[in-house]
Amino acid sequence: MLEEFLASLIPNGSNSLDTRKIDRNIEMLKKYSWFKDIYDDERYHRLFFVNRKVRKYLQNTYRVKRIIKKEDFQMKFIKFLNEQL
Repeated sequence: MLEEFLASLIPNGSNSLDTRKIDRNIEMLKKYSWFKDIYDDERYHRLFFVNRKVRKYLQNTYRVKRIIKKEDFQMKFIKFLNEQL
């Protein structure tokens, strides 16, 4: 986990996304009803698969854990999703 956090602070120069990591983080978020409601909403559902900004956002495990733990980060995430619609 420390390695992931440190790696998230250092830009790697690559634009590639780690699909496994993103999927793992989505699965972690799906354990919470507020996220599951968003994930199941057809307006947002597609964003989790095709929107590069949303996928990059969810690639960061440290950020996802903050979303889980803090309601203000949940609200910022929802605002971010709305901006991507």
